[in-house]
Amino acid sequence: MVETRRHNGCVGLAFVLTAFLVSSCASAPGATASEMSTEVDALSVATSTTGPSLSRVVPTTVAPRATPVATTSTTTLQPIERRIIDVAPLAVPLSAVGTSSGTDTIRVQQRLLDLGFWVQSTDGEYGVTTRQAVMAAQKYFGLSATASVDDETAAVLSAAADRPVATSIRGTLVEVDKSLQLAFFVVDGVTEWVVNVSTGSEIAYSEPNQNDPSKLEEGDSVTDNGLFHVNREREEGWWDGDLGSIYRPKYFNGGIAVHGSNSIPNYPASHGCVRVSTRAMDWIWANDLMPMGIAVWVHGSNPS
Repeated sequence: MVETRRHNGCVGLAFVLTAFLVSSCASAPGATASEMSTEVDALSVATSTTGPSLSRVVPTTVAPRATPVATTSTTTLQPIERRIIDVAPLAVPLSAVGTSSGTDTIRVQQRLLDLGFWVQSTDGEYGVTTRQAVMAAQKYFGLSATASVDDETAAVLSAAADRPVATSIRGTLVEVDKSLQLAFFVVDGVTEWVVNVSTGSEIAYSEPNQNDPSKLEEGDSVTDNGLFHVNREREEGWWDGDLGSIYRPKYFNGGIAVHGSNSIPNYPASHGCVRVSTRAMDWIWANDLMPMGIAVWVHGSNPS
């Protein structure tokens, strides 16, 4: 007899992780980005006074400039300012390298770093993290997310005059934008890094439990919107979960986690978790970008 268990997202070996959500920050389904931004603003400032230590190579950036952001609060006397980091457009445009390795790819990698799209190194090798960073940039700038540097991508990266910005305008948190399929790492109101992600497909599934074939796992593959906190983690390598293997997960909503995966396509594809590359997950752990208790804001809707 097959036992059926219905849930949403990634579930662990012998237990279901309990959701941890501060009740004062819980948001009703369908809350707008503006409404959620107000909550993120209040909570992230209250819970995070200093940001994590970040290692970065961004030699062409200058000091952040502040731009006013409208607020719906009737008690705010001064507009909240969004800090944007300027970068200089390239005097010599990038070449359309496609997915080729070489000297021109070193320039592409450095430009991605300058713009805040994380790449593991500037070694000229068009590997996993370069593909992921190119895809992230294409998603952010509204280009076709092919992970290949074509003429249009090269031109947009070359002409960019400022680094990407998240919706969050204050505090230190991780913002997952399902509409863009990107994660933003925000430190003291400044978007430090952007990483390609793949969230829940929102397609119902019914699959055998990977650890116990006598059980059937069923769910809706949804990455719920809301304001959460990292409340559980597993540092050591791969973990054979009930719905498949996940890498070094950081849980923030019951069984839903940010975790490493070998498959991060340009569309929502997970059972509900937020996938990043395994190398990106190692980088997140190494730089303590998602410490226990940090706010995780999930918003938006899957692209059509």
